[in-house]
Amino acid sequence: YLPILGLSYRLTGQYEEAISALEGWRDRKAKGMLPHIVLAFTYVEAGREEDAQASVAEALKQNPKASIKGYAATIPYKDPAEIERIKDSLRKAGLPETPALPLPDKPSIAVLPFENMSDDPKQEYFSDGLTEEIITALSKVRQLFVIARNSTFTYKGKPVKVQQVSRELGVRYILEGSVRKSDEQIRITAQLIDATTGNHLWAERYDRNLSDIFALQDEITKKIITAMQVKLTEGEQVRAAAKGTNNLEAYLKYLQAHELINRFNIESIALGKQLAEEAITLDPEYASAYFALGKTHELDAWLGSSKSPKASIAKAMELVQKAIVLDDTYAEAHALLGYLFSMTRQHDKAVALGEKAVTLNPNSAESHMRYGKILTFAGRYEESIPELKKAIRLNPIPPNLYLYSLGISYCWTGQYEEAITWCEKAVSREPNSFFARLFMASTYSFAGRDEEARAEAAEALRINPKFSLKKWEKRVTYKNKEDAERGIRALRKAGLK
Repeated sequence: YLPILGLSYRLTGQYEEAISALEGWRDRKAKGMLPHIVLAFTYVEAGREEDAQASVAEALKQNPKASIKGYAATIPYKDPAEIERIKDSLRKAGLPETPALPLPDKPSIAVLPFENMSDDPKQEYFSDGLTEEIITALSKVRQLFVIARNSTFTYKGKPVKVQQVSRELGVRYILEGSVRKSDEQIRITAQLIDATTGNHLWAERYDRNLSDIFALQDEITKKIITAMQVKLTEGEQVRAAAKGTNNLEAYLKYLQAHELINRFNIESIALGKQLAEEAITLDPEYASAYFALGKTHELDAWLGSSKSPKASIAKAMELVQKAIVLDDTYAEAHALLGYLFSMTRQHDKAVALGEKAVTLNPNSAESHMRYGKILTFAGRYEESIPELKKAIRLNPIPPNLYLYSLGISYCWTGQYEEAITWCEKAVSREPNSFFARLFMASTYSFAGRDEEARAEAAEALRINPKFSLKKWEKRVTYKNKEDAERGIRALRKAGLK
């Protein structure tokens, strides 16, 4: 009777009596998270947030998968406002929104964006670039599970606890640090934390000359791997330590180009293209710079900024092939080249390159995503689903492309409910994403939900009034022409012309 009594007191605002009854329930029920959850939201409403946070911590000890989403499904109240009040209180108490992702069966790590401690905010590209270089080096170690940049950078500039990051990304180890760059001097601090225990496994501060940056990246990477008690083979040591250039100026140009290209808007991509070209001029054998430049031409074709998409794709292929000649272990370059072959209907070549990419680097979310897309274009829909799922596990807070791409694959296999779920996630994340709305319309149309399909198609047209099926048909490069025609019919049925 104690929980009922306590909740009744709570609903009448008699918090002291409510807490007394609920604490009695907690003390009698030694095991189980429920008393701690109920006490947590009651404590918040009574203004006792520290006690609420302690209750949530205890609930998570009892059940590491505890979440607001999980508890909300069990709340017996009919009033939606009351349910929202409880959920808001649990947020304030620190209960995660969703269950923790399970830890992989090998050492897993997320590298948080290194904080830019320089006086000049324009040096942000350098701290971001250093972070990504460390992620790239670690991802080449097969014994590790490494979270992709896109996901870790969602925490940039936010005061987050390592335990929260661990739960949301499903990793054991967290690396965090800071960078101060002043003229030719750099100071880097880094620390590796076991988020499951809170123990600091390794921490160090480096004061070096900027010209030492390449050796310093190698040293930090090796220290992290050692702290996680991972032993490298000789080949992995070479791969992890591989550098694209020894030219510092070219490296700095590349970092700036990469940061601009990742903004995915036409103006930034144009600036990134110029900087990538300058990096190549400084070091004509810099594979990453060729890859970055190739990516700008791919994006020109995809975003519609190219006067000749066909010429842009051809130029992208030429540049990415050059990157592979310079570094034949470059997984992302193989994946991008494969994707470009898909765009030109050379599906067998595309599949071979996609498979090679994920073999070269099983930790590359981008490679798994592109390989999944390649398999979709090749009509191998069932096989594309696990690749796209791997991409999302390596990148748990992914770009929208990952979400609706998985939705498309489920749609082609006739699993419409799954398809709708993933496309809805994409729309919810970015309501003004043209592609999310377009594929949502297509999926609803395939599922026979015609009214919803028409509503989504109308939203897609609102975002892109110039859309036409005739132009879209040229971009649909499925191996099976019958499937391409089915896709066009689904969009036409949704009201698009």
